Amino acid sequence: MRRADRDLVRTLPLFCDVGAAHFDELMNAAFLQHFPQHVVLIEEGLLPDFLHIVVAGTVELFGRSAERETTLDIIRPVTTFILAAVIRDEPYLKSARTLTPAQILMLPAASVRSVFDHDVHFARAVVAELALRYRGMVLSLKDQKLCNGTERLANWILETDRQQGGNGLVTLGHGKRTLASRLGMTPENLSRNLASLAHHGISSSGRKIVITDREALRRCAWPDARVESQ
Repeated sequence: MRRADRDLVRTLPLFCDVGAAHFDELMNAAFLQHFPQHVVLIEEGLLPDFLHIVVAGTVELFGRSAERETTLDIIRPVTTFILAAVIRDEPYLKSARTLTPAQILMLPAASVRSVFDHDVHFARAVVAELALRYRGMVLSLKDQKLCNGTERLANWILETDRQQGGNGLVTLGHGKRTLASRLGMTPENLSRNLASLAHHGISSSGRKIVITDREALRRCAWPDARVESQ
């Protein structure tokens, strides 16, 4: 793998304090792979062979039951998935596919578990990341249970704007159907909620949403919303 990609991984909270020898052990076993759009990377129910890190592009985490399917999360650079299954060596609870062409760094699961057993700094970082993901899951569950569709959409716009630099322009990296699934609504409800928020601080066209009145948009959001990385 390229030195630049290795250095990028080293900056992640999960790896920044890992001992040099253990980090080399992980990186020497890793490989960087390019995937086209719409490729399934992992499948629910299978045991993990790798810890995946999104270096470039966008990945969708999704679940299926019978004929139904829903988007669970959208993963952007630079982020790992799915750490809990790798550490516990248990089957994935969700699947993943590329939404765009993507570069994925793949670390063998056995190597990750070995370093977890022998490097206290890595073990602490793993616990911290799993705790962060747990808190993100609780926030997402509260969002689904306590918010109506308009509130969920307003929360999502504000949080995504923060992630994209806070300049008031949100650019979707995927289609609105995927966004609707991520927010637990139908595409038709998403369109209605966008139209409703047009009177409360946003304008939208295609895959771009502009925040025209941030305070008005915040008044539409769930009052107890918390901005926290997932």
